[in-house]
Amino acid sequence: MRKLLFLLFSLFIFAASAQELSLIPQPASVAVNDGKFLLEDGAVLRYPKIDGLSAVAGNFVNEIRLATGVKVKASAYKSVGKVKCKDCCIVLLLDERLPAEGYELSVKKNNVTVSASQAAGFFYALQTLKQLMPRNVMAGVPDESVTEWSVPCVDIADAPRFGWRGFMLDEGRHFYGKEEVKRIIDVMAAYKMNRFHWHLTEDQGWRIEIRKYPKLTEVGAWRDSKVCAWGDVKPDGIRYGGYYTRNDIEEVVEYAKERFIEIVPEVDIPGHSQAAVASYPEFLACDPENSHEVWLWQGVSGDVINVANPKAVQFAKDVIDELTEMFPFGYIHLGGDECPTRKWERNADCRALLKEIGSDNYRDLQIHFYKQLKEHIAQKPAEKQRKLIFWNEVLHGNTGPLGNDITIMAWIGADGAAKDAAARGMNTILSPQIPYYINRRQSDLPTEPVSQGYGHETVERVYNYKPMDGVAEDLQPKYLGVQANFWTEWVVEPSVVQYLMLPRLAAVAEAGWSPAEKRNYDSFVNRLQGEADYYRLKGVDFGKHVFKK
Repeated sequence: MRKLLFLLFSLFIFAASAQELSLIPQPASVAVNDGKFLLEDGAVLRYPKIDGLSAVAGNFVNEIRLATGVKVKASAYKSVGKVKCKDCCIVLLLDERLPAEGYELSVKKNNVTVSASQAAGFFYALQTLKQLMPRNVMAGVPDESVTEWSVPCVDIADAPRFGWRGFMLDEGRHFYGKEEVKRIIDVMAAYKMNRFHWHLTEDQGWRIEIRKYPKLTEVGAWRDSKVCAWGDVKPDGIRYGGYYTRNDIEEVVEYAKERFIEIVPEVDIPGHSQAAVASYPEFLACDPENSHEVWLWQGVSGDVINVANPKAVQFAKDVIDELTEMFPFGYIHLGGDECPTRKWERNADCRALLKEIGSDNYRDLQIHFYKQLKEHIAQKPAEKQRKLIFWNEVLHGNTGPLGNDITIMAWIGADGAAKDAAARGMNTILSPQIPYYINRRQSDLPTEPVSQGYGHETVERVYNYKPMDGVAEDLQPKYLGVQANFWTEWVVEPSVVQYLMLPRLAAVAEAGWSPAEKRNYDSFVNRLQGEADYYRLKGVDFGKHVFKK
């Protein structure tokens, strides 16, 4: 009987320990030790004076207080020799040998030590520390059922596999608002993702204020149907839309920066631009004599920007200038996908320009358009220059004039397109339509919401995609990382975004962060079980398919 009780007790301890170490993404190295660190009132967090770390420390102690009621005092120190802590102390130590986003976390019974070389590494270490605590801590809400705020004793050494760990949200088709975007950024930060690709313009809507062109939001942000029509689904006649003001953008940018997430704004031009064309048809349209409206349908509109009109080129330059003001990050995405050339072929100015540049491939008009924008950016002061990202369709034209310092986001035929881009000397990001378009259904159950296509992508299928698999060693440095995309033609409500996004976003996050040899689907599903509580406490919906309760 005693042996049975001991066995049951041992199994209980093992299960509790496994639950406590449900870390996503999986760290590079984890050693579990005996004992636990108890966080109590009077705890002290000491940190060195480096850029950005005061905010990291301040936000952490505020989050702990709100979720647990425990009051932790944060204070800076000038040198390691002056760091003096007794019990219940968290010490952040600068170690310049560690990679930019890497960290080491050592939890002892009386103290916690974190080492990193930059503020981002300290932030990610503290995210891990919160994951080791009850789920409400990461969710940022109180939980009266928890009576002890403890952390198991562990030693963790960690750093990301890829520098780009992204998620894209399309708000051109449907608009969700800044509070929903912040909620998504919170979940991304919990999973150590660091790029929020914000798809802000489409045929069906222009979602960002551009002061020089007010009609983009006066006209382009609104349409006469809430649904995007397709097949038997017809326009419903409901006036629908919305957009982000400059103040909204500033608020979201600061929110993301605090969580070490860079925002990559996308203005999709010259295709997927009917909302812009409808706003200023007099110089953006290839056929200004005809009527133009914000599109009510799904699919690919043929109403593209007239790239041969100098005023249209100036428009694009002006938009880039304002994006540069609003987004103090490294990249701007200009789209480039699914751009029909039919209207260029029928436009005399476009035909003349194609002859002038010495080509008979109308796709080269698109490349010429981008070349002018790239040259415009190159003339800016260094702090205002931005790198350009395009979808992989631009590879179908003569990319020579663009040089190889652009980045290709590979989505269609992603593995092949990424290798093509890398072989041409371009950086690339893996964002395969199958299986990283996580707006697709999560299962074949009839209860799944209507979404893109006829297939579905299970959590397992998303997880088991192997980024950079079989890529030659000399090309690997060109692979920046991975990104999940969420297109919203069918997704009207933010709760459906959440349901389809989660928990598959966690699977992509682990692909971006964890060493390839550490990734294991069965382990992931076991570690994922605690995330159901996190999602519920966070107030977000999620797919229930892989959860056991």
